[in-house]
Amino acid sequence: MSFSRRNFLATAGALGAGVVSRAHAGNLVLPSLGAELLPPPKGKRVVVCGGGWGGLTVARYLRKLDPSVEVVLIERNPVFWSCPMSNKWLVDIVGTDLLVHDYLTVAKKFGYQFLQSEIVGIERDRKKVITGQGAIGYDYLVLAPGIRYQYEAWFGDDRKTINYTKANYPAAYIPSAEHITLKKKLHSFKGGDFVTVLPPPPHRCPPSPYERVCMMAWHLKQHKIPGRIVLLDPKPAPAPIGIGFKQAFDELYKDQVLYVPNATVKEVDPYNKQVKTAAGDFKFEDAILMAPHRAGDLVWMADLIGQDDKGQATGWADQHNVGLHSAKDPNVWIIGDAVGKASELFGWYPKSGHVANRLGRIAARQIVNRMQGKDFDKLLPDNLCYMFVNGNPIEAILVDFQYKFNAEGKIVQTVKEYHEHDVNLAKEDFVWFEGMAEDFLDRG
Repeated sequence: MSFSRRNFLATAGALGAGVVSRAHAGNLVLPSLGAELLPPPKGKRVVVCGGGWGGLTVARYLRKLDPSVEVVLIERNPVFWSCPMSNKWLVDIVGTDLLVHDYLTVAKKFGYQFLQSEIVGIERDRKKVITGQGAIGYDYLVLAPGIRYQYEAWFGDDRKTINYTKANYPAAYIPSAEHITLKKKLHSFKGGDFVTVLPPPPHRCPPSPYERVCMMAWHLKQHKIPGRIVLLDPKPAPAPIGIGFKQAFDELYKDQVLYVPNATVKEVDPYNKQVKTAAGDFKFEDAILMAPHRAGDLVWMADLIGQDDKGQATGWADQHNVGLHSAKDPNVWIIGDAVGKASELFGWYPKSGHVANRLGRIAARQIVNRMQGKDFDKLLPDNLCYMFVNGNPIEAILVDFQYKFNAEGKIVQTVKEYHEHDVNLAKEDFVWFEGMAEDFLDRG
């Protein structure tokens, strides 16, 4: 019995033994979780788990590259919510309609099926995804689950404190309810220290934590709120674009931002509103408590997390760094923020929406190649990250990542940073987002 099968049985057991077969509650009939939701496909079927930037992209491009393939996208949320651009939304520079889109319209436009449901098990031995509505068989599987928060690094198995922290001091790095909570907190903030705890790298970005601090500080400054953002960073300096952000902190927000480097978290006490770090202890009126990031739950459910040299879980997926298929299961591809190291020379790709989009395109090509009996193509992503530092005038900075193979066949990363606060870069950010949205959403 595989890990994922045990996980499914445990989940089903928690729901009640009757659910596994068939349950009656008055006139309510709950379907068997093992019942097939769809008839067998006429050709190949690819099931995509996760409807973020990567999942939407791979679904769209699979249909574009091979219209004969049946594609089913499963996502638990009813609507798409974009984390990129959400920092601007927090301070009302952009509206909700820029971030939110419905899945059904997008699926209809690009010719794939959308199922809103929770995934409760992945049975790789039987090539099935078990949802709250039933089972879906697949020929090939794509996992694009994003991230999860590792609160256990702070609180161990103390679920009460984990749940209290999530509810009262959300990180707002997973869409979308957390963002709404954070926006309400920011706009009702009356003053004092608003502590922001940054997770150690690698972590999801965007939303850039430094951009978020700049936007929150700009909000405090504009509304003359007697408070400051206390930024607790485990790194010795902001990165990337460290010069540009440090200039913003020092020149634009010297009264609104306290930047604290080398602030590795030692203890978090959400009840008494205190964070103890290697750089000192900090009390707060309010906070964004960002625990370390790890690959999303579906990768753990599928038992595809990598291991280090000591046999310990890395926290991230173990996938081929070019083909993007799982090292353990060649019929599963993993894309987006959940992926493990890309190269021994630099580590991880940025865990960004731009990279997720590019990996989605690459995975679609590799899956179609597999179906056609071809080897995988040697394709690499790129990455652009525009980050706002000011809201009036609207100004941004930029970091550009490029990738290529060196003479030894290893992936090399080149980074260019643009530190000058520039109105034109802010305009380019909107052009970039519209172009990306047109690629995988019902825009344009």
